[in-house]
Amino acid sequence: MNVVVVAGALFNAAGEVLIAQRPPGRHLAGGWEFPGGKLAPGEDDATALARELREELGIDVLASRPFQTLTHAYPDRSVELRLRLVDGWQGEVRGLDGQALRWIPISELHQADILDADRPFIDALQRRAAGAR
Repeated sequence: MNVVVVAGALFNAAGEVLIAQRPPGRHLAGGWEFPGGKLAPGEDDATALARELREELGIDVLASRPFQTLTHAYPDRSVELRLRLVDGWQGEVRGLDGQALRWIPISELHQADILDADRPFIDALQRRAAGAR
């Protein structure tokens, strides 16, 4: 099975990035990831991310842009992950799926229990943050 997932990197005023914990009953429950979800047929990445973040976090994405795409093979599925940088949103971030949410400094992402598929994004985000200084 091949799954395409679009995820978002959202940053708060302190420069921390949002991660979400996979809820019980879901594939890889308990692991932390960048919020997002599956691409629906006929959707482009920006539309899919906006829909997923509205459903999961209760926010309206105003702007996002592509950041990095990678693939990861789990024993039961292959996942293509497309991370987008969310440049603006409206609303208050909250876990509408009952998932825990955490704002975390980019420098501490490696200490979080991030899913294996999302781990390569950490290095890319840390390089981006270092270049922004």
